[in-house]
Amino acid sequence: MEYRTVRDLGRAEFVEKKSRFIGTCRPVKTEEEALAFIAQVKSQYWDASHNVYAYILRDSGVQRFSDDGEPQGTAGIPVIETMKKAGLVDVALVATRYFGGILLGGGGLIRAYSHTATIGLQAAGKIVMRECLLLELPCDYGFYGKAAGLIPECGGVVDDTQFLENVTLSFHLDPADLPALSKKLADLSRGRFSLVEQGQAFYPFDLE
Repeated sequence: MEYRTVRDLGRAEFVEKKSRFIGTCRPVKTEEEALAFIAQVKSQYWDASHNVYAYILRDSGVQRFSDDGEPQGTAGIPVIETMKKAGLVDVALVATRYFGGILLGGGGLIRAYSHTATIGLQAAGKIVMRECLLLELPCDYGFYGKAAGLIPECGGVVDDTQFLENVTLSFHLDPADLPALSKKLADLSRGRFSLVEQGQAFYPFDLE
């Protein structure tokens, strides 16, 4: 199970016929978080001609957008459609415009706001969130070096290591990689050590 979103806050801008467009984007989980982010960007660019926005939430399925005074259909829709085409959720984006005195026309506005959304999303970094297994590998100190190499070799990411009477490596792993890791671990340890499942959680992976 997976979904696409953005990694972090990102901002990019360009100029079209003397109008300055700024795309500011970040990941959000709730409508409150999205609205707070939009309000923050509007406050930052309080003197802009327009602060167009859009957001899409995964869990609630909420999708909202605003033209913020631009002609209907020329701003908010191009922004949210760009997000949809990229398959992104849990994302909020504000497309700010400082009017440069030259009218762009309906088609020009649609292209400009689409591009603002595109570069804003790129700046925030598109990622895929995959539901991973949370696993532990308890072992003795003699096997620790092999375990520490085996986990990343099989696609796992070590999140924590506890050094007590024995060593316990805590890590997350794509479920598809579990059979290969289990087999290699059994072969390498001659069946002495085995994995312990602790649950599941979403983790970010770069889009290929």
